[in-house]
Amino acid sequence: IDPGLAEMMDLGRYRSIGFIGSRQGFNPQAFATDEAVKATNVEMLKVEAPRDDMGGDGASSYFVIGADDVSDVRRCVEIALSQVEKYYGGIWANEFGHLDMQWTARASYCLAMAFGAEVGAAFGVINAGPTPIGAILADTAVKAANVDIVGYTSCTSGSGFSYANEFTMTVKGDSGAVRQAVKATIEPGRKILSGFGGEAECMAVPY
Repeated sequence: IDPGLAEMMDLGRYRSIGFIGSRQGFNPQAFATDEAVKATNVEMLKVEAPRDDMGGDGASSYFVIGADDVSDVRRCVEIALSQVEKYYGGIWANEFGHLDMQWTARASYCLAMAFGAEVGAAFGVINAGPTPIGAILADTAVKAANVDIVGYTSCTSGSGFSYANEFTMTVKGDSGAVRQAVKATIEPGRKILSGFGGEAECMAVPY
């Protein structure tokens, strides 16, 4: 990257820079990028969740990675792209709204930057829109398993401002408990969404 542009964008010392982004689906993109960061010798430089009218009630994504060797950056992008479909298996949606339920047994630096996850610990995201559905499902999650709440975000409240019509809660704990908390929200969430519109369908193969 041009040194002047790198300085203007506050990208640090790295010669090779990679960009990963989408117009919708911040959470699956973040988890996919986190898998790629764990598997390669890169540094996470930026995580942003832009508003985009294609994203419905959620957010789009913009991630920047850096490395000394361009092959590391290229490999990281390749792995991230290969993992996206897996994490779209955590999304159910219809014309009324969405559920976005993600978890990992070992968070890395992308999730740390995006959500404040503890690096190396199990981590989960309970996200749904419109906002009231997400709040109900967050309560369902913490009652279903022994997890610790890391933070929450709604439109202009909580750990950060999303300016989106969705509610996000993040949790950590034992890997099995995190998975149980996240999974406990799916069927209740699908029933709520489907009650307001058509059947809420998974966007890939559930994981």
